[in-house]
Amino acid sequence: MIVGKVIGNVWATRKENALNGLKLLVIKPLDHYSGIDRAEMVAADAVGAGIGDTVLVVTGSSARRALDKEACPIDAMIVGIVDEVEIDRNIELK
Repeated sequence: MIVGKVIGNVWATRKENALNGLKLLVIKPLDHYSGIDRAEMVAADAVGAGIGDTVLVVTGSSARRALDKEACPIDAMIVGIVDEVEIDRNIELK
């Protein structure tokens, strides 16, 4: 799973029919530990997230499974809205 911030919306009037009815949001992945800047992604929304929300995103087959549409052409799905993230900076990463 990826923790990210919703930073925008995507509107597409012409798209694959399987995407009709899905809200698409722009997500900026967050790296709370090292602060590495990660590339934005587009994710379909399953939970009613909005701009400014911190969210949980799944990718790949997990995204399609969350939608219960294995043939849908999505690679990322928002599956949760995060209330809080707690990081222990005393833990060393190897």
